[in-house]
Amino acid sequence: MIGIKADLTELDLPEVYYSIGDYCSSTARWCPGCGAHAILTSVQKLCREEQLPPEKTVFVSGIGCSSRFPHYMKTYGFHGLHGRAFPVAEGVKFRRPDLDVFVITGDGDCCSIGAGHWVHAIRYNMKMVVLLFDNEIYGLTKKQTSPTSPVGTQSNTHPKGSILPPINPIQSTLGFTNVSFVAQTADWNPAHLYATIKKAHEHPGLSFVRILQRCPVWMLDGFSSDVSRPESLTLLDHENGIELDDQVRNSFGKIIQHDPSNIDKAREYVELEDGSNPIGLFYQNTEALRYDEYGAHNIKMPVNKRLEGLNGLLDKYAI
Repeated sequence: MIGIKADLTELDLPEVYYSIGDYCSSTARWCPGCGAHAILTSVQKLCREEQLPPEKTVFVSGIGCSSRFPHYMKTYGFHGLHGRAFPVAEGVKFRRPDLDVFVITGDGDCCSIGAGHWVHAIRYNMKMVVLLFDNEIYGLTKKQTSPTSPVGTQSNTHPKGSILPPINPIQSTLGFTNVSFVAQTADWNPAHLYATIKKAHEHPGLSFVRILQRCPVWMLDGFSSDVSRPESLTLLDHENGIELDDQVRNSFGKIIQHDPSNIDKAREYVELEDGSNPIGLFYQNTEALRYDEYGAHNIKMPVNKRLEGLNGLLDKYAI
């Protein structure tokens, strides 16, 4: 403007500003209507809002529909073996604590072949965000019963209906040693989905987030009633829980005040008597021990010192 001078040197401008496009890679190839699209959008928004440098951000996945996620992020990614996302991510975080690490896994990848790694990842409590995409079916291999499929689910492996009760990932995780953050959200509630992932990213430890996810091809009846009926979701609300504005909070037909520091109540609220799905922060403990902090003491040790220490240990076994 004429007559006005601006001293740009006094403006606090970032050297680099990342936009959504800086986190978008190839076009997602999930089926139209798949809940994974909403999750991808929320994660890319989080990266933008938190200004996570793409070269300092890593997404690790196993095998399944959900595990294609790293291909769609313009960051570092590792698309690994079935059920092995946790140990890969732990290895990355252990030696590179400066990186933001996300684990993308599915109900089969995490709760079946990867169940042993799931248990110990919770126990190690290394700082990372775990997003469990739970559509209650094996989708990539075209409809087989998964560990979270409800009783009676007809699939290629159980054409007359599954006969065993499913695993509840929230209840299971709340029972693991050294658990520090457990939350549940739904892909069709974008405000709650984003707020939950944001809260998980801020947590100083391993954040386990189960996402109720629609599969429009192989699990049509999975969460269809929940999407059409707002009252089918119950909000766990608290000043220390998931931060929501009043408009979003008031959209829930039922709200339970729940202090996320109370693990006994958290276990009680996993399955509600009215059959509705609870979403929110079940439990958080910011003081839980972290294995990545234990291993970080020698990160900057020079190579010669490492070799000296290694040779000193090997010399003890010399004959």
